Amino acid sequence: MTTGGGAGQPEAAGGLARHIPVLVKQVVEHLNLRHESLVIDGTFGAGGYTREILSAANCNVIGIDRDRTAITAGYGLVEAMGGRLSLVEDTFSALGDVAGAGQADGVVLDLGVSSMQLDTAERGFSFRLDGPLDMRMGQDGPTAADIVARAGERDLANVIFMLGEERHSRGVARAIVKARTEAPITTTRALADIVSRVVRGKPGEIHPATRTFQALRLFVNDELGELARALSAAERVLKPGGRLVVVSFHSLEDRIVKNFFAERAGTRAGSRHLPEMVSAPATFATLTKKPVVADDSEVAANPRSRSAKLRAGERTAAAATEAVASPFPNLPSLDEILRGDRR
Repeated sequence: MTTGGGAGQPEAAGGLARHIPVLVKQVVEHLNLRHESLVIDGTFGAGGYTREILSAANCNVIGIDRDRTAITAGYGLVEAMGGRLSLVEDTFSALGDVAGAGQADGVVLDLGVSSMQLDTAERGFSFRLDGPLDMRMGQDGPTAADIVARAGERDLANVIFMLGEERHSRGVARAIVKARTEAPITTTRALADIVSRVVRGKPGEIHPATRTFQALRLFVNDELGELARALSAAERVLKPGGRLVVVSFHSLEDRIVKNFFAERAGTRAGSRHLPEMVSAPATFATLTKKPVVADDSEVAANPRSRSAKLRAGERTAAAATEAVASPFPNLPSLDEILRGDRR
């Protein structure tokens, strides 16, 4: 996730960045950049991290983004960098396809939706701006409107509960299914109004539709599955001593990242009743025992940084292990919902 930067921000390579990424100094620190390092920025966005990385060292960056708008907007920076930056339009789980095994010195992932996407009504991510109920980060695949129109009530409730952690998920799903029999739900405002009739907001609390919108966005883009696959891919492409840095913005993402580093760190302590459990050789050494968070000054300048958590690890020489399991194997797939198999 990136956040808007105002006038007076320092100029970086390639010109003034429109958006400033969260925890940028800490990200660059943990990457431990060296001369001619190869870094993969798996979530290029507005290029904020990439600019800082290229400014901090004489290194090379491959930027990946599934959003064609972000890739197009980055062409000017590619030209300004004179061969040090290349961009790839793809999901970040495909980072293993842009660098061979053991070729990268660093991988950075900045999770969630960008400010550019949130602040563009036509993208349909936010209930603050009325627009088409889309929510796709890329150009292909079903929209949130497609899911709302075709998912069975039970599946819809499970998506909203598991991915949005919404305790009123059954009521929200029931209301959506009832409303769609009367008229198609095609705009962000229409959906937000339906949810707000079930989930009652209170002054000072988040908008009643926040968790439902989060759940649909995560589901439409398979963001948590993408994250699990990207972590495994990063393990394969990083050379010994290479760094993986991940910035997450909510508990589901952070839990996946935290568990990944814990599992890849090697042995786990046994209890006084059981001997120490010995797992496969450690593929990462954890660099952050606790997540790095934004300080008060950054939160004051950018409220969206309040929930950011940075975790990092350094690749060992051990061979990569099995892929990370799907975080929610019991959820239906997009194809199952579109086919109507689970009504």
